[in-house]
Amino acid sequence: MTRELSTPDDPRIAGALAELKEIIQRHYPAAQFVVTYGEDPEGFYLKPMVDVDDIEEVFDTVIDRLLHMQIEEELPIYVFPVRSPERVAQRI
Repeated sequence: MTRELSTPDDPRIAGALAELKEIIQRHYPAAQFVVTYGEDPEGFYLKPMVDVDDIEEVFDTVIDRLLHMQIEEELPIYVFPVRSPERVAQRI
């Protein structure tokens, strides 16, 4: 993947993150997002917080587009859905 893309202000990164957020929000309108930079693997981590039991459902909404971004567009972007604190509390 291209190493010179190092900030979320890069137009390609910003556009890709916005597109992934939009896709997720179509299915989960109440989703909240955090973007961080990680090193294992190196890249931008989009972390949508959603109120669902199975976070794989969230990942399934973006997997095709995400893979295209990673492989064809060489964008270092990863998606790691997390459950809302309320959903985590219900599971305890």
